[in-house]
Amino acid sequence: MSDRERADLVYEKLLRRAGERWVQPRKERVARILTLLDDPQRTYRVVHITGTNGKTSTARIIESLLRAHGLRTGLFTSPHLKRFTERIMIDGEPVADAAVADAWEEIEPFADIVDAELEAAGDEPLTFFELLTVLAFVAASDAPVDVLVLEVGMGGSWDSTNTADGDVAVFAPIDLDHADRLGDTIAAIAEVKAGIIKDGAAVVSAQQPAEAAEVLRRVAAEKDASIAFEGEQFGLSAQKLAVGGQLISVRGLAGEYADEYLPLYGAHQGHNAALAIAAVESLIGGATQAIAGDILTDGLQDATSPGRLQLVGIAPTVVVDAAHNPHGAAALAQSLDDSFDFDEWGLVVGVLGDKDADGILERLLPAVAEVFTTAPESDRAADADGLADLVEARGRRASVHPSLAEAADAAREWASASDRRAVVIAGSVVLAGEALLLAEDEDWKSGWRS
Repeated sequence: MSDRERADLVYEKLLRRAGERWVQPRKERVARILTLLDDPQRTYRVVHITGTNGKTSTARIIESLLRAHGLRTGLFTSPHLKRFTERIMIDGEPVADAAVADAWEEIEPFADIVDAELEAAGDEPLTFFELLTVLAFVAASDAPVDVLVLEVGMGGSWDSTNTADGDVAVFAPIDLDHADRLGDTIAAIAEVKAGIIKDGAAVVSAQQPAEAAEVLRRVAAEKDASIAFEGEQFGLSAQKLAVGGQLISVRGLAGEYADEYLPLYGAHQGHNAALAIAAVESLIGGATQAIAGDILTDGLQDATSPGRLQLVGIAPTVVVDAAHNPHGAAALAQSLDDSFDFDEWGLVVGVLGDKDADGILERLLPAVAEVFTTAPESDRAADADGLADLVEARGRRASVHPSLAEAADAAREWASASDRRAVVIAGSVVLAGEALLLAEDEDWKSGWRS
């Protein structure tokens, strides 16, 4: 059996368990198996990231900056776009198939023990995400890495990733999301997310609604943790468009950084970069040592964020963005206007059924001229006809397409009628992943073929 086949078998075993969306507030089960494995998550430093939007992009920029310092890095994010090994990165590359399979051989006997204990107690066995988190911790320890950049799966306090102790706790913007599990107010959601703040840690946060900021300040004080907010102790000073991205100037916690190139589109990515810089300053120099100019330049220039305002096609231009909630959709709509020079955008949209589809459309429709609805390849996908009904309820028309391939064909044909038109594919991380594969398979960067 090849290493790839061995790794794919691990993924198949994980998929047989309760799915990624099946969440209980129970991190003690993960703590139990990690204890049996001799606590691999304590063998490296940790930067822990939560928030509603921007977590993955911020995590990836942090990882790139740490790697530029010469540190061996791990990165755990979710979900994946193409293949599950993308979720666990070692030194900027997806974890090797052999490393996944070998780590699972370490984990599986202990998973069986904990599953038996849970069954005896009348509880559910370890879930997909719980064991994927354990897999990431073990793979990072086996590598070994110096620092693991760790993205929360959901919430914070009871998330399985919170079995690690973050030296730095990073808060991307907090908004309403997963209200059925995290709470129906921003303050309640912030309370859950603040659970990643550990005793004596450094906390850095994006600008937050007042009710979220109040919670973070209080919890940081209770944990004797330092806290710094964007717009107060650090921030984005300036940004301007550049070929393939933008030039940003950042006032950090320990230094000033002018006209640095960031190969990512969107004003929000400039803010993500400022947050990432503050996080790295906090980890490396205790927020007292500026990042050396060449290190910062290399780290930012190597930063990537697949599926986030990613250019995947030319003639016509096609951009892919996950934008799976209203906050992300609002950032995308602003970025289409700020970062590109087109008169009309065609929107290919597909949303998962548990997301706020109407809220996403409310933010995106004013920014687009034509709408093509479809459904991601997921049993949780919202119906494309129902999505079109929501579009029409807002006084707009939409064409319905049973697959992304057909929707993308129609949208690209529409856009090819004028060099002032472009296409954006958005609404779901699942849809974004499909779009990346489709763009690669059909070679959209070679242009439209009628």
